Amino acid sequence: MYTTNNMDINKTVNGDTLVLSIEGRLDTTTAPILEAELTSSLDPISKLILDFSELKYVSSAGLRVLLATQKKMNDKGGMVLRNVNDSIMEVFEITGFLKILTVENETE
Repeated sequence: MYTTNNMDINKTVNGDTLVLSIEGRLDTTTAPILEAELTSSLDPISKLILDFSELKYVSSAGLRVLLATQKKMNDKGGMVLRNVNDSIMEVFEITGFLKILTVENETE
C-alpha cells in the first residue's frame, strides 16, 4: 500500500492480473505517484484492473496517466476501470475517454 495525504494505492497481484485500488484524489500531485507505481508493476502483467470505488476526483494529469497506461496495456492484454462514480464518469464522458477506456461497474 502506498499512502499520501491525497491518495492511497492498494496493490494486489493474482497471477498475471494486477488490481490497484485507488482512494482519494488523482491529481497533479498524485498522478506521478500512480504513474511510478504502474511503471514498476506492469512488466509481468497482462490484465490491469483499476478499482475506483474510493476515488473522489480525477484531474487532467490523472487522465494523462490513464491514457498512457491504456496504450501500454493494449499491447499486453487489457485494462479495466471498475466502480467509477458518477462525477468521474461524467469527466470520462465529456473528455471522450469512455471511447478509449473500458469501464465496468458492479451493477453491470
